[in-house]
Amino acid sequence: MSGWLSINRLLLPLLLLFTLSTQAETLEGKVVKIADGDTLTILTSTNQQVKVRLAGIDTPERKQPFGNRAKQALSSLAFQKQALVEIETKDRYGRTVGVVFVDGLNVNHELVKQGIAWVYRKYTSDKRLYALESEAKQSKRGLWLQENPIPPWEWRRGRR
Repeated sequence: MSGWLSINRLLLPLLLLFTLSTQAETLEGKVVKIADGDTLTILTSTNQQVKVRLAGIDTPERKQPFGNRAKQALSSLAFQKQALVEIETKDRYGRTVGVVFVDGLNVNHELVKQGIAWVYRKYTSDKRLYALESEAKQSKRGLWLQENPIPPWEWRRGRR
């Protein structure tokens, strides 16, 4: 019996650590700025401003067709509203990268569904995003009205 107790004493902290590490870190606050179609700023309850890049998606650049429309779409979904961010990582610019929820709505998914954003294949494995993009393409929603829309990552490469 004492052997069992000593094993439990070792396993319990490890199990607790594993459980805590698998829970997503979150951030909550009011959306106070929309930089473009896939970047916003949240003001937390501690008055900290956090720039958030929406995970798994990429929207047209400002000077690209649908660039202003993407910013407007994100603004109508999130600006001046309370948001919850499920943090995934930090990007090379120091921005928090995550999935944004407003009133229970997954904003990342919604922008793809509206045809305002591409799935950023290089940075996501969210299968739902792929299905929503396919649906938007087939329905010719948003940027999919264009004959051959240029993905933002190609647009940026050509502009440098």
